[in-house]
Amino acid sequence: NDALGKPIIDNYWQTETGWPALTLLPGLDMKPVRFGSPGFPNLGYRMKVIDENTGEEVAAGQKGVLVVTPPLPPGCMSTVWNDDARFMQSYFSHFKELLYSSLDWAIRDDDGYTFILGRTDDVINVAGHRLGTREIEEAISGHPRVAEAAVIGVKDELKGQVPLVFVTLKQGLQGDDPAPVVAEMMAAVTASLGAVARPAHIHVVNALPKTRSGKLLRRSLQALAEQRDPGDLSTLDDPGALEEIRRALGR
Repeated sequence: NDALGKPIIDNYWQTETGWPALTLLPGLDMKPVRFGSPGFPNLGYRMKVIDENTGEEVAAGQKGVLVVTPPLPPGCMSTVWNDDARFMQSYFSHFKELLYSSLDWAIRDDDGYTFILGRTDDVINVAGHRLGTREIEEAISGHPRVAEAAVIGVKDELKGQVPLVFVTLKQGLQGDDPAPVVAEMMAAVTASLGAVARPAHIHVVNALPKTRSGKLLRRSLQALAEQRDPGDLSTLDDPGALEEIRRALGR
């Protein structure tokens, strides 16, 4: 925003929706930009944020699952080819009420702006507490010296899983002692999410492994951390990034 001198106009959609489901409606009825939020339900979408256990709509400021009350508007995926049952099972079977589940965590503020918190299946269980990895990533990414962060859950005999973090720092800062920055990141997570979300370790690396389209290879990160085969790496953009992770883990 500051670098470009232009507002960042966000939106939220899925391959299944085919067009933005949350938007500020630029060009039609542009709403004020609120940093981090793609805005409000688009025309034709009846959306709400509900409790994953009760199916009830949550209050403003509380995390829940973003859902759409059918019928879905034109342009949305309407079935799986020759397999209606699979379509229903995948998207409409998660709650007692017939609802399309985005499978994303979300939260709404008092004014109705929606904020996406990450995938419902991208959750780690730390001593019985369900934590979204994106929530931890956002707490860490808020540090002024952090360029990018990736959080994974790794097995732990005592807690079941613990958060493990890999971060890259902004250009020109890599030569500094990372220890003070790591301590500040740990404190930021604790202040934002509580002591239960405190990472087991934060590794500072020079690069994070991504596909050529820019997607972080979190599954490969987790596999390396748990000393498993990282799987198919044919889409890896920079092999040196994977070596960075191995170095940080002492592999």
